[in-house]
Amino acid sequence: MRSHRPLLLTTTMALAAFLPCAKGHAQSIDSTVSLSVTLDRPDWSYALGDSAIFRVTLKHAGRDRPGTKVAVSLAPERMKPIRVDTVEANGQGVTMRGTMTTPGFLRLTATARVNGVLHTALATAGFNPEGIDASTTAPDDFMAFWQKTITEARRTPLEPVMTRRADWSTTDVDVYHVSFQNQRVGSRIYGVLSVPNRPGKYPAMLVVPGAGVRPYFPSVSTARKGVIHLAIGIHGIPVDRDSLLYNELRATALDAYSQFGVEDRDRYYYKRVYAGVVRAGDFLFSLPQFDGSSYVVQGGSQGGGLAIVAAVIDPRVKAIAASYPAMAEHFGYLRGRAGGWPHIFADTSRVKAMAEKKETLRYYDVINFARLLKVPGIYAWGYNDVTVPPTSSWAVYNVIAAPKESAIVVETGHFRVPSQTSRMDAWVLNKLGVAR
Repeated sequence: MRSHRPLLLTTTMALAAFLPCAKGHAQSIDSTVSLSVTLDRPDWSYALGDSAIFRVTLKHAGRDRPGTKVAVSLAPERMKPIRVDTVEANGQGVTMRGTMTTPGFLRLTATARVNGVLHTALATAGFNPEGIDASTTAPDDFMAFWQKTITEARRTPLEPVMTRRADWSTTDVDVYHVSFQNQRVGSRIYGVLSVPNRPGKYPAMLVVPGAGVRPYFPSVSTARKGVIHLAIGIHGIPVDRDSLLYNELRATALDAYSQFGVEDRDRYYYKRVYAGVVRAGDFLFSLPQFDGSSYVVQGGSQGGGLAIVAAVIDPRVKAIAASYPAMAEHFGYLRGRAGGWPHIFADTSRVKAMAEKKETLRYYDVINFARLLKVPGIYAWGYNDVTVPPTSSWAVYNVIAAPKESAIVVETGHFRVPSQTSRMDAWVLNKLGVAR
């Protein structure tokens, strides 16, 4: 079944509850100030050539604030503005119109400073997003390269290490900090494993991480439902240490890791990462508690991209759940539109070794994996995402020929709301044959 009808938040309160988590939305410690940008259509969707009408309003304690200036910028997402202005958004607000003649997204961003606090709001109109196409193609030896990579990685024995964490375990779930070798001796993947401790065989879920450097934690609630849950990190370091360690690594050795070695397909940082998601599957399949068949992968952002990758290079994956998949559509910027995280070509004037990076990224661009998907998937994203642009999410979704569903909430940014999470969790558990 294919579906991409947007889910809609039905109340301002429901959206406001989650805005503090989202880059680009209203960011303020003063809840009495309400700066908003709305669109004239509830689904924020327009045909090419239609006029999208944006309305900017500003209120303080529920009342107009005369004389307050609001800076507005209208632009295709992540591109140069086509209009910049300063307005007074009082009363019924100020309206601005915009249109597009090619598939994509047009975003109005409003900012205002009230009592020394900066407030930001935005809304993003989608123009025929179903028509957004891919900006690159895969090399002729794309699958051969990845099959060779996995074959070579599997010559390294897993040699798993499992340390039970009594402080995380419960009477019905055993939790372990685990590690296993990846693509060469000494290179390990670390994670947190939650396993039902009742006798029996269980399905398994691999959770692949979003970008960053951080600790990971168990999912006892998932294991209680009768699902083996493994959450992994990608950096080859333990994932149960004090946050200070990860803060230091994020600021030093692992800063900008997403671009390490990108000039060479065999030295790019993500080669060991893509191999690692398959070795994580190898580890799960080695567990005596696993049923040997029911296996899903899910993740968001970087993890959303990795879920798609896993489903293509690991034929044991039965289904995936991917939220705002990153590492896709790198080449969008070279076509004058938004590209995906980590935005390597966002400023082409500063890109060194352009030809080498382009050649490497054709092997790693998630959109080239998405074309080859054969397993069912559910995908979530929002139109106000400034980290993984909806242009790239739609481009990925559009090339998928496998059974697919979308859980779109247009007002969201780089996060999910409960309606999306609940729907995706139920979908995944259904694929595993587990009652919610």
